Amino acid sequence: MGRFLLIILDSFGIGEMEDTHLTRPNDVGANTALHILLQYPNLKIPNLIRLGLMNSIGQDLPHYPFATHAIFGSSLLAHHGADSFLGHQEIMGIIPDIPLREPFSCVIDTVESQLKQSGYKVQRIGNTHGPHILLVDGVATVGDNLETDLGMVYNVTGLLDQISFPDLLAIGRCVRSVVKVGRVITFGGEHVSIDNLLDAYEVTGDYAGINAPKSGVYREGYQVLHLGYGIDHRTQVQYQLEQAHIPVALIGKVADIIYLEHGYTYNSANTDTLFQETLHQMGQHLEGFICLNIQETDLAGHAQNSRLYGELLEKCDSYIGSIIERMQPDDFLLVMADHGNDPTIGHSNHTRERVPLLCYRQNAIHTAIGQRATMADVAATIAAYFQVDPPRHGQSFLSQIR
Repeated sequence: MGRFLLIILDSFGIGEMEDTHLTRPNDVGANTALHILLQYPNLKIPNLIRLGLMNSIGQDLPHYPFATHAIFGSSLLAHHGADSFLGHQEIMGIIPDIPLREPFSCVIDTVESQLKQSGYKVQRIGNTHGPHILLVDGVATVGDNLETDLGMVYNVTGLLDQISFPDLLAIGRCVRSVVKVGRVITFGGEHVSIDNLLDAYEVTGDYAGINAPKSGVYREGYQVLHLGYGIDHRTQVQYQLEQAHIPVALIGKVADIIYLEHGYTYNSANTDTLFQETLHQMGQHLEGFICLNIQETDLAGHAQNSRLYGELLEKCDSYIGSIIERMQPDDFLLVMADHGNDPTIGHSNHTRERVPLLCYRQNAIHTAIGQRATMADVAATIAAYFQVDPPRHGQSFLSQIR
């Protein structure tokens, strides 16, 4: 047993899914990777090409040929939509349930009752006739997330000078237990007062919450965990690895959205910093699971900036080469994405696309692993590699890449 390295190039899709015209009509025609390569035919990405990127896309270009010695395939998205949080849950072995979409005002009575039954002191904050939020023990608020699609996420926002993050997380889990929206994001910061929180209270129609950037919770001592609907981390691969005392490191945005009990987590938005940390972790451990998410590709997609996206691909490719140089005979590398974000499609949102599966191990033979029905197959493959219990969903393709 060696190391299994998983690199997720956030939003690096390879073509619309067959159901896109029905589920997300605005994404029809999306192909993040191909469109960037067509716009910039001279990108220096020899390692991605060597790993079979064009084979995975299914089309070669004059400066980007098919690989003749690669382990490659692709995967469909089994989760609905094209979401980083849901995508990562799927990659770790759970196909999430379809959540509801409703304002916090629809469930405030239920949440308030549950919190009180759990021993918390709760009061309502807001205008007499408008939607309210909840103040819990005077140190945390519960309300709508106003920075994402309304009705999909509730926030539990805390003052980490006055409550520990594990205790704040207990409030979040209490809320999570009785609501069916996609996420309950539990987060907080230091050197923030209750007045700072309440001064950031805002109302948008039927939705009420704390404007998180305005509140100041992001500035110092920020901690966060996303709690998803229908997601039990105990049925995901990272939990199975921890139970078997196999080292696990989550680096990048994945550290904030995948629950890890005892392993190593590190987050930054900077691509150089994240790859350097990954190389450092490789130096620290001769076995174990290292998962890296590169977020800046996603940010370039949101900015509809193809040139920046291309520059980031060149940087990622160079670091992937450095990782390959440090790999041992028993190590596996898998490079993939979680969805698309085509900067040429005409909008700045994620796009529902297939994702590449680009594998590397020393002395491997040219292998096509086909199109997988779900990204959860990745988790099943990791579990098989480490010989631990499989995740809830997914079928391993380890025998093909060995």
